[in-house]
Amino acid sequence: MRISTTIFLTDETITPVRLARELEQRGFAGLYLPEHTHIPVSRDTAHPAGVPLPREYARTLDPFVALGQAAAVTERLALGTGVTLVAQHDPIALAKRVATLDHLSGGRFTFGVGYGWNREEAADHGVTWSTRRALTSDRLDLMRALWAPLPTGHTSASGPSLRPSEAWPKPAGGAPRTLLGGAAGPRLFDEIAARADGWMPVGGRGLTETLPVLRAAWEAAGRDPKTLQVVPYAVLPSAGKLAHYEELGCEEVVLQLPPGGEAEVLGVLDDFARYL
Repeated sequence: MRISTTIFLTDETITPVRLARELEQRGFAGLYLPEHTHIPVSRDTAHPAGVPLPREYARTLDPFVALGQAAAVTERLALGTGVTLVAQHDPIALAKRVATLDHLSGGRFTFGVGYGWNREEAADHGVTWSTRRALTSDRLDLMRALWAPLPTGHTSASGPSLRPSEAWPKPAGGAPRTLLGGAAGPRLFDEIAARADGWMPVGGRGLTETLPVLRAAWEAAGRDPKTLQVVPYAVLPSAGKLAHYEELGCEEVVLQLPPGGEAEVLGVLDDFARYL
């Protein structure tokens, strides 16, 4: 099982370059970065964990810029978002950004996609909260049209349609591996089966019960059971927990690093090294 990491990189933490080099030298498989464009000060949305919003949420680096730095100083380290808030992006510009990073990194990019939890952040991007899932689906379809080998259009139900277009570079493998985040449920699982390569469940709790449901939705959509990928995300590890994920067929797990300075983060990497 591959051991990857995630961290809130900010203007106060270890740098992307230093972290990426250390991860590759130590044998970790990948680096995933979250996204928040901004955090409105006056908020109505509670943090999902039920605690005051941690400082790092408002200070996150742009994940694509940071991952570009990480790609430039590594050769094998996998790179990913955990997660990109697709509904908050112009899909044509985002498709270019994803394709460029995947192309320049030699196909090392994983496109982690999510729907978000902060209503105020989404509203500032013009997103009506109740439509964000449908908007994400539509924008993913439009992006795949731009990644197609031949000029392909897309008729949009939620915005301007895309005429058949040339768009280069293409992602290295035709389209990057795409993992959807979100809470378990039939709606999410049907969306994963329709548009993704797998699921990125935060924390990885309850997989014994939920994985059979996801696999049923996957197979009902005509997908090959062997191709489903489930990547537990932001995990605080223990030997027993990782062994459980491996027994469930998970081939990768993403461990949570603290949003700290160089000494703190490298110390945690030293501790996590026992799981490699």
